[in-house]
Amino acid sequence: MTLAHKLTEQGFFVATAESLTAGLLSAELANNAGASNFLLGGIVSYQDDVKIQQLGVDATALSQRTAIDAQIAVQMALGVRAKFASDCSKDLKKIIGISTTGVAGPDPVGNHPVGQVYLGIASAVSTRSIALQLNGSRAEVRAATVAAALLAIEDEIHLLLG
Repeated sequence: MTLAHKLTEQGFFVATAESLTAGLLSAELANNAGASNFLLGGIVSYQDDVKIQQLGVDATALSQRTAIDAQIAVQMALGVRAKFASDCSKDLKKIIGISTTGVAGPDPVGNHPVGQVYLGIASAVSTRSIALQLNGSRAEVRAATVAAALLAIEDEIHLLLG
């Protein structure tokens, strides 16, 4: 059974907060026929101000840690989940929030090497970050991040179903 079918069958929704992937994750989810049954939408939060204003990321934490951080990824996922529950009048328990942040390259950012990526995931049963160290070109890092995020959503469905 595909991820799209699992989400639809269980009545779960996905909301994305994308920095590194800049909408690629939402686009991949939308490639599925019937995506409107489970994809609420997403926020491309490439700039820190968007993370703060739209996702509720703590400005102090963001300035101290930078956006390339596990805690920031979690805050992004929590923020997008809450925002779409409120804005779309959906049951928060049925929403999976997922975020992507990191360094796609071609150059490192500060002390963060190319391929250092964090996913944030938040649902009714779990809130966590997933650290990745990916290799490849900018496009390959972004594509691998999307693939990892899709697997994380699938894992979250299993956790939600107990």
